[in-house]
Amino acid sequence: MAPLAERVRPRTLDEVVGQEHLTGPGKPLRRMLEGRRLASFILWGPPGTGKTTLARLMAQGAQLEMVALSAVNAGVKDIKEVVTQAQAKGGLVLFLDEIHRFNKSQQDALLPHVESGLLTLLGATTENPSFEVNPALRSRARVYVLHPLDEEATQRLLERALAHPEGLQAQAEPEALKLLAQAAMGDARRALSALELAASLGEGRITLASAQEALGSGTLHFDKGGEYFYDLISALHKSVRGNHVDAALYYLARMIEGGADPLYLARRLARMAVEDVGLADPHALRLAMAAKDTYDFLGSPEGELALAELVIYLALAPKSNSSYLAWQKAQNAARAHPDAPIPLHLRNAPTALLQRLGYGRGYAYYHDDPEGSFAQPYLPEGLENLTLYEATGEGWEERVRERLERLRRRFRSARPPKS
Repeated sequence: MAPLAERVRPRTLDEVVGQEHLTGPGKPLRRMLEGRRLASFILWGPPGTGKTTLARLMAQGAQLEMVALSAVNAGVKDIKEVVTQAQAKGGLVLFLDEIHRFNKSQQDALLPHVESGLLTLLGATTENPSFEVNPALRSRARVYVLHPLDEEATQRLLERALAHPEGLQAQAEPEALKLLAQAAMGDARRALSALELAASLGEGRITLASAQEALGSGTLHFDKGGEYFYDLISALHKSVRGNHVDAALYYLARMIEGGADPLYLARRLARMAVEDVGLADPHALRLAMAAKDTYDFLGSPEGELALAELVIYLALAPKSNSSYLAWQKAQNAARAHPDAPIPLHLRNAPTALLQRLGYGRGYAYYHDDPEGSFAQPYLPEGLENLTLYEATGEGWEERVRERLERLRRRFRSARPPKS
């Protein structure tokens, strides 16, 4: 019998759980399917988020024949065979899983056939396409980002599997489903595999005990207080933010001992470095990346010490969320004023026509003309008084706050009055 994840795989877009930002009404994949005009795209997301399922559904919904390859074991020879098939049939959809594993020459072999429309490329990758997919191929395929399923979506997925005609047809305790949904960490395949094993261990009934046994020691242990995975990561984050080094180390140790992915923890710690330490200590982000690289190099258990060292540093570092707040304000300003005209003197003028139109004219180069540089406007008209970044009084920002205030006073006093 096929695994549960395969048996309950969605047959229509409406059955897909999660990824509503792509599959909901009016969203990109839904619009593409309704118009039956399938364009090349790459699905980027972590394992178990539905990349293969969505690719299959899109090809089926567009009533197009699809050939599936995995870049793990396919090569240029396989691409040539698919091209031959496509030429005989007048076109094909090529689903290429793990597309990031193709090297440059292999990816280049796809280019002319994707560009001509002979092949409609549906790629899937767990790695950032910006780094792993050639720019030329990326320009011919839209990139869609898939997110890990949240706990609510994962629980809906498990309930759907229980009620599915080809599913388990088993009874489950609510606490067991909650535990499985939390332990899956956004991975639908992991959640369904654990559900299937829990049903087998519970002899047709999924209990909290059988769910815990199914998860085993390879997943996070949950303590008697019922604090689950996201409660623990929240406690770690808030302890670092609150400068409580002992609590932060304790929660880190609980997660490591429970089997949490150290690289996941490294990513979360990097987020803490930019969100909560920020510019109060600009070294924090560099140390976060160094800790991640150290773990990559050493592995467990030696590399875990680098994460512990980072947690200590972040917890004791001065704190500032000024860059976090400034970026939120900047995004809001960009959304509110997406078309505000850039001042002419700041524009690029690579051609004679643009120079005649005034592009770049009157620009004051700071190193040659500091006074003129302060007098010229930098923001679009109407946004001259926009203030996004405010330095805090901690760490590095305490030292630069006075300089920031001096610079802003100088801009205000040097700005010529409006005529």
